[in-house]
Formats: sequence, structure tokens, C-alpha cells
Amino acid sequence: MVWGIHLALPLLGLWVLLAEPTFNIEWHHNPSHFWLIITVAGVNVALGTLISEASRRRQDARLFLVSMVFLSSAGFFFLHGLATPQIILPLGSLGFDLGQQVGLTIAAVFAFTSALPLGERAAKSVLNSQHFIRGSLFGFMALWGLVSLIPGLTPLSEPPMTTPVSWLTWASIPGVLLYAVAAVMMFLLHRRRPSAMLISLITAYALLAETMIAGMSQHNWHLSWWEWHILLTLAFVFVAYSAYLQFRREGSSAGLFDSVALSATVARIQRDYDQALEELVEHVRRGEPLAATRLSGKFRLNEGQAAVLDRAGEALANERELSERLGALVAVSTQTRIGLPENELLATSLERVRQAYGDVKIGLVDDGRVEIGSREYEFPDGNPVKRDQLIAFPLTVKGRLAGVLEVPIGRTTQDEALAATLAGQLSISLENARLYQELHTLFHQYMSPDVAHALLADPGQAALGGELKELTALFADLKGFTTFSERVTPGEIVEMLNRYHTAAVPCILNNGGTIVQFVGDALLALFNAPATQAGHAKAACRAALDMQRAAAEVAEEMAWKRVDDVEWPTFRVGVNTGPALVGNIGSPELRGFNAMGDCVNVAARLQGVAEPGTVVIGETTLKQLSHGVSVNPLGRLSLKGKEELVAAYVLTEMP
Repeated sequence: MVWGIHLALPLLGLWVLLAEPTFNIEWHHNPSHFWLIITVAGVNVALGTLISEASRRRQDARLFLVSMVFLSSAGFFFLHGLATPQIILPLGSLGFDLGQQVGLTIAAVFAFTSALPLGERAAKSVLNSQHFIRGSLFGFMALWGLVSLIPGLTPLSEPPMTTPVSWLTWASIPGVLLYAVAAVMMFLLHRRRPSAMLISLITAYALLAETMIAGMSQHNWHLSWWEWHILLTLAFVFVAYSAYLQFRREGSSAGLFDSVALSATVARIQRDYDQALEELVEHVRRGEPLAATRLSGKFRLNEGQAAVLDRAGEALANERELSERLGALVAVSTQTRIGLPENELLATSLERVRQAYGDVKIGLVDDGRVEIGSREYEFPDGNPVKRDQLIAFPLTVKGRLAGVLEVPIGRTTQDEALAATLAGQLSISLENARLYQELHTLFHQYMSPDVAHALLADPGQAALGGELKELTALFADLKGFTTFSERVTPGEIVEMLNRYHTAAVPCILNNGGTIVQFVGDALLALFNAPATQAGHAKAACRAALDMQRAAAEVAEEMAWKRVDDVEWPTFRVGVNTGPALVGNIGSPELRGFNAMGDCVNVAARLQGVAEPGTVVIGETTLKQLSHGVSVNPLGRLSLKGKEELVAAYVLTEMP
């Protein structure tokens, strides 16, 4: 609304001057007219040259056409000034009256063409013809100047008209319409692509149209005549001032008129900026200089902007370097929680750390010495050692020197502090890896993996106490063990037990069971404790059958190797399902994971009645097995410690 009011005010003033001739006074001052035109024409030529240079740099047809608007209007305005009376000619010339309207009409054609949404082919044709168009315009302006300023050469050099002519008024109407249409089309472009420069150009087109309207009155040297000079001046000064403000804001003339360019040019410029941004990001990612000199040449940055870009790139590189190093610390700390073997831990950590710190090396103590290549390190006071642009930090385990971390010396004290933190984290990781290996050896070789994992995850589970839980107990021992032990050496006894248990233990563990104890030639395994297990009765029976098959293979393998007639013992297995008290049983000084209850006792008694090489199960277990199992009933048996008879079955096959 404000913009519309400002454009309506000059037309309102023109109407007042023409409607009231007493207000439209005459002021004839040739020097003021001449210098006003020379000044404004100079500003206009400068604008046209800037836009033309932007057109050449961006290879944009619209910018070329806009530059021709300014150059054509400036050229004829300048010729109008040269025809000022008493400057070159004593009375002026007819070209003095006609030249400006002719120039504005030519400029209107360029303005209308510049507002069109030129396609790729049309834009290319305009660019290919730009030298011809520019040369034709300059040639026509030079010819107009000659025929207007050389006395007696043509009617245009005759003295100016003293009365208005109607045909000049009608001849100006097409130019006014072209400016109006161009302004509307540029406004629609502004709606899609808001820009202050577009607004200034729209205003200039509107003011040029009003200039032609004001010039139709042909009241030379009256206020209405001076008005179109002022409107023409405002049109050029408005664009020049907008360009100046944008130059002050951006510090460069490279992109002053980019918003006016064709859509294809704007998209190409955006791709260039995106590519430059990707290049900047890539330089920062690699920690390299930003090559601001090349970017400043490409985008016409001044020295101050290039310096700011360099500083920004350096700050981004430092920030990224810091983030990379902090990320490496986090990655190393993560390794401390996953139980990697020592060699794998160091290799993985070193690979990650080198991405952030460069050529990092780690050396471990070997035969009381710590070396990296030919460099031997000692840390008598525990402080880092600097040598040949390298700084070495001690790695410790339990307070003793275990190795050395060698890092390139950084640019700041912050880098050294981060490297010291890294050395501390690697020391923790190394110590944890070795402790984990010790725990793995102690726990996993002396108790069931399920129990070991549960205790490592939650040490509170080692507290005394328990819970009532349904489970399936598996008891197994070796029939004939006593006879075998009496006839062989102790070494052969240990060998036999290890061979049998080596074959039997995987059968239990692979079926989800937990071995809670070995007692001589016997073992007790639980299913559904401590870890919850669906189908635990079926899993226990399958484990028992697998044990018997594995034990038979061991016995067969050893039979042909023996030279005496000593027969190896044979497993007998009892399986029973029911409730039992499960937990840590013992004292605060010594405890063990176990299960107590009638269910476990019955499993032990069933194992006692089993024949060698067989599996005997209780009735509660059989009820939880699926159809298709093969069993041989043993009837209801009287078991030690049980008042009631217990039904038992020999399990022979499972689906």
C-alpha cells in the first residue's frame, strides 16, 4: 500500500499542475538542466555497466536485457542534455524534444523482454546476439546525436517546437504499457522469489512509465516538464541506492543482481554455492586449509571476507578435530565394557584413535622394557616424555608400567590434555581387558556359564538366599567307577573323568542346562535355573540322551586303545521335574549355587536305580514331554527317603 501511494503521488502532482495552469509555472535555467542530466546519465551508465558485467559473469540473458534498459535510457537522456539550448546549439533542436521519449520507448521494449520467462533456447539466442544488439543501440544513438546536433543536416536539428503535437503523445502510449506490463511480471517474480533488488527494479519500471506520461504534456521548461526529469532521476537513483545498500551489507558486488537473474541462472548459482559448501565441509573433515583464495576468486570475495572465511574454516577444523578426539575417547571407553581380548582391544582402539590423533603408536612392556621401534621409554616420575615432535604417555595396570602411548605433539595445550586423557582411558581399558580375561578363566572354568554371566551382570545375586522355583534336575554318575579306580593308576582315573566330562558337559550346556556341581564321578545339572527356560523338562531329557550317546562313543574309542581287560565305567542318568529351593547356599566366607528339595532328591534316587547307559525319568517329567517319546515303564518304585511309591520310566527315544 505504501509503495502504491508513493507511485500515485507523482501522477497526482502532474494532474494538479496540468489542471491548474497557474501552478505550472515556467522555469528556464539551461545550466541546471544540463548538469542534472549529465549527473543522472552518469549514474545510469554506471548501473548499466554493473548489470552488464553481472550478465557476462553469470551468462544470464535477463541481466543483459536489464542492462540495456539502463544504457538506452541513459544514452538518450545524455543526448537530450547535449541538445540543451546554449550548450552546443543556441536554440536547441527538435531532437531535444523527441530524443527522451524515443529513448524511453526503446528502453521499454528491453524492459518488457527482460520480464519474460525466457526459456533456455530464447536465453541462449539473446546472449548470442548481445554484441549485435548493443552495437545496434550505440550506433543508433550516435546517429541520432549527429542528426540532432549538426545544424541544417536534418529536420531533427531544427529549433524545437513551440506548440505540443498530438502524435508524440500517442506514440508514447506503447512505451507506457510495456513498462506497466514489465513491472507487473517482475512483481509476480518477486512473489515467488522475494528480493529488495527486484522491488527496486519494479519501482524503476513504474517510474519510467510515469516519466513517459509526464513527458506527454510537452510543456517545455514548465514544472510538469521538470517533473519527468525528477521521476527519471528517482528511477535510476532508487536502483543505485538499493545496489549500494546490498554492497554495504555483503561487502562484494558479485551477487548484487543475482536475484534478478533467470530461474535457470539462480539454480546454477545455488549449485555453485552448494558445491562450495561441500568443498568447505570436505576440507574441514580432512582438517585441510579452506583454500579461501580460490573460493574468493570464484565468488569475488574481498580480502576481508576471505580472511573471515579462513578464520571460520580454521575454527571449524579445530572444532571438528576436537569432536573427533572426544569421539575417539568415547569409542575407547566403550571397548572397556565389551570384554574384547587384549590384542583385539588394542588393535580396534588404535584404528579408531588414529582417525583423530594421526600416527599414534602403542608399545607394551616386554621383558621389563617398553619400546616403539628403536625408541625406548622410561617414566621414572610418571610424567609424559617429549621426543622428536612426539609425546609419549605411560600406560599402567595396577599402578605399574604396562606400556606406552606415542602421539604426535598437538598445536595447543588442549591437545596434550586430551592425549593424556586418552592414555588414562587406554590404561583403564587395558587393565579391564586383563581382569576380564582373569575372570573368564576363574569363573567360566569353575562354574556354569549361566551362573558366571549372572554374577558378572549382577554381583548382588551372590548373596545368600534363594527362591522356590519349578525346575528339572539331572543327576548322572559313572557305574563301575569304584572298580575301575581300584585297578588303574590315579593318572588314568583323572584322564577317564576328564574324557567323560568333556563329552558330557557340552550336551548339558547346549540344551540350556546349568551344571551346579561335580562330586567325584557324579554331576548335578539344573534346567530352568538360574535362567528361565521354556520346555525345561524336554531339554533335560534330550541332554541326558545326548550324554549317553557321547559317553558310548568315548568308551568305544578307548576300548581298542587299552591293552588290559579293565572296563571303563558307564553313565547312568536320572531326571526329575518339580519345585525346589534355588539360590546361593553356604556361609558368608564360602558359598555355592545349588538347589534343594524333593525334586532333586528323587532325581538322585532315579539315577541310582538306572542301569548303566540308560536314562530314568520321573512321572512329573514324562507329563511335560510331547507325544512321540519312547519309554519303558519300571512301575512304581520304593525309593530311599520316600514313603510313597514313585512311578519311573526308562527313556529310550525322543522325537
